Amino acid sequence: MVDRYVMSIDQGTTSTRCILFDHSGRLCAVSQREHQQYFPRPGWVEHDAVEIWRNVQRIVPEALRNAGVDAGAVAAIGIANQRETTVLWDRRTGAPLGRAIVWQDTRTAPLVDALRDRPGDEFFLDRCGLPASTYFSAPKIRWLFEHTEGLEERARNGDVLFGTMESWLIWNLTGGTDGGLHITDPTNAGRTMLVNIRTLTWDPELLDFFGVPRALLPEIRSSAESYGEARALLPGVRITAALGDQQAALFGQTCFSPGEAKCTYGTGSFLLMNTGTELVRSRNGLLTTVAYKIAGEPTVYALEGPMAVTGSLVQWFRDRLGMINTAPEIETLARTVEDNGGCYIVPAFSGLFAPHWRSDARGVVVGLTSYITRGHLARAVLEATAWQTREVVDAMNADSGLALKQLKVDGGMTSDHLLMQMLADVLDVPVVRPLVSETVSLGAAYAAGLAVGYWADLEVLRRNWHRAGQWIPQMTPERRAWEYESWQRAVERSLDWVRPRPDGV
Repeated sequence: MVDRYVMSIDQGTTSTRCILFDHSGRLCAVSQREHQQYFPRPGWVEHDAVEIWRNVQRIVPEALRNAGVDAGAVAAIGIANQRETTVLWDRRTGAPLGRAIVWQDTRTAPLVDALRDRPGDEFFLDRCGLPASTYFSAPKIRWLFEHTEGLEERARNGDVLFGTMESWLIWNLTGGTDGGLHITDPTNAGRTMLVNIRTLTWDPELLDFFGVPRALLPEIRSSAESYGEARALLPGVRITAALGDQQAALFGQTCFSPGEAKCTYGTGSFLLMNTGTELVRSRNGLLTTVAYKIAGEPTVYALEGPMAVTGSLVQWFRDRLGMINTAPEIETLARTVEDNGGCYIVPAFSGLFAPHWRSDARGVVVGLTSYITRGHLARAVLEATAWQTREVVDAMNADSGLALKQLKVDGGMTSDHLLMQMLADVLDVPVVRPLVSETVSLGAAYAAGLAVGYWADLEVLRRNWHRAGQWIPQMTPERRAWEYESWQRAVERSLDWVRPRPDGV
């Protein structure tokens, strides 16, 4: 009997991976390729969607070869993707109409500032659960319409398609210009500022406000259901799941009950708490978002707190300041000192996301004295991630009425044991890391497998979860309170830094 696997295609911000998982949730084969990052102007971040699709065409066969199987051994395909990254392409030729605008891109800041004045955040929060921000897709679409001659007219004529990365990949996998499926799921559609968060349908008022024609948009399907069969790469294999990467990580961490939370620590970091079938409206700077929607079952919601700069702060410390040669060295350097020496770093390189939502905030280093060494700075870099997490958790506890009891973590930064201990200390809850670290890919695989009966139910998935590491709080309450107040003072400096530039300066 041939072993059967579920395939996950994880299209991330810096690379795309293809992973095969078996019934126990064990990673059996993997292939990965990075794609180029384009920074044409300050604050602009772009990807080449064609390059990403070509990478998928390479890594899927490679993963099958690594497992020693062919497409017949794949029971289903699940896709996880970087959210909000915006691709527009020609319906007839399949060619993207320029590079994709990445979720980190801040070119739409002037438009977003205008939205806050009119009609204001309440207009959007009431309909889509999101504040006005450069983060989301609708301002990116509007910007493209205003800066690409004839694009809006072509979109209204039905000649242009929009999607985030899962839509782009599914369209190509299912035939592209020859009948490819133009679909998305609620976890991705809900990040556009164009979807009614209650009905999970494209909202007419929001479409009208942003001037986005319905013909441009994909059909919204459940996160786990049979969409159709692949025609490219894996002919005849069903595509049965699509999840935004952070919701996929929540699913892979088996956070299926209200109050369960995970945080993925990568380039940026994203903390999500399951709030069940109740839609919790945030009053403290968080996002109300769809956690997942399994076909035939009620929608499960979550509160989310995105942090724009965490792992990328370590990269800055390495590449721009030259303080370390490799990212793992930061832990060794930080351990050379007992504390941060009174130095704090607020990494607002792209403004501050949750719970502040200030695109005009700027990074600051405060508390510098002649006493400060490279070790103190390294420690301040790691602590910046911990304190940002604390801000989000405080907001999440206040919004949900639930007290976080433990935090499940994943992502590349979780290999730093000192950072994990810092998190446990500042949050005052245990921090736990799973045995399978590829939780984004695993979550997409779990959703895909559920849709075809490869796994029977959520309880089977819970039994697959195993702990690899745990960190217990050790900091005293007095020190925790003092350090947090110092961090908050540093954040105030970040928020107050930018002033209008006088004419002629």
